[in-house]
Amino acid sequence: MTIQRIAVIGAGIMGNGIAHVSALGGYDTVLIDVSQEALDKALETITKNLTRATELGKIQPEDKDAALGRLTMQTRVPEAAAPCDMIIEAVPEKIDLKIKIFTTLDGVCKPEAIFATNTSSLSVTEIAAVTKRPKQFVGMHFFNPVHKMKLVEIIRALETDEETLRKTAEVALKMGKETVTIKESPGFVTSRINALIGNEAFYMLQEGVGSARDIDTALKLGLNHPMGPFEMVDLVGLDTRLAILEYLHRTLGEKYKPSPLMIQYVKAGRLGRKVGKGVYEYES
Repeated sequence: MTIQRIAVIGAGIMGNGIAHVSALGGYDTVLIDVSQEALDKALETITKNLTRATELGKIQPEDKDAALGRLTMQTRVPEAAAPCDMIIEAVPEKIDLKIKIFTTLDGVCKPEAIFATNTSSLSVTEIAAVTKRPKQFVGMHFFNPVHKMKLVEIIRALETDEETLRKTAEVALKMGKETVTIKESPGFVTSRINALIGNEAFYMLQEGVGSARDIDTALKLGLNHPMGPFEMVDLVGLDTRLAILEYLHRTLGEKYKPSPLMIQYVKAGRLGRKVGKGVYEYES
């Protein structure tokens, strides 16, 4: 089977970014969400980012037009996904939600379709087990912002076969990404390391070792990180980072115990850029 049509489930920050690179990479792409408002916002974001890319000379105007021509929006989840060759799920990091989606899709999608989850830490094997196609189930961990970040971690679950890995890598390449293939383990590579750095930064902030701004500056200038840990967590979302840490704490032990200050921020509703206030405050 040649992959020609891709369905992306979830029109949030990650979903709209994946749909962007999928359509730009030449795939007929359907972005699916139960919320029409989310789809409208996603289309606005994708159009804006493609326009910006043309202004910077990264793509030609005809590339933008072709990408938008390959992109459709749908609210009818099973029906819109059914004819697609690959399904990439990008809903929030709640395993029950992911399992519900793939259980439904497994019954309507064609048997040869590849299923991929964009989870950043959850067990791909556990999610794959609810389907009748564990050999065609894989993790595709994209990074925010998807249209700029070059890496995709391809996660090999217990039963993922070589053909699925090969086709997934080909898709990522057409999307303009470089890939690494990782054997499934909690947090994979990037989330596992990044969670440690970000959590330790919160402990230092809690202890008064330095201000958030100074800690960010130290890691950017001293360790050559492109973003400081607090800038990163505000972009990712403090609630998302906390959920990852809680999972890693359960699976890997005490070194991933979330900082009490991070928990306090989340309880206060300081979730990051998406709400205008995280570690830092942002203009609306």
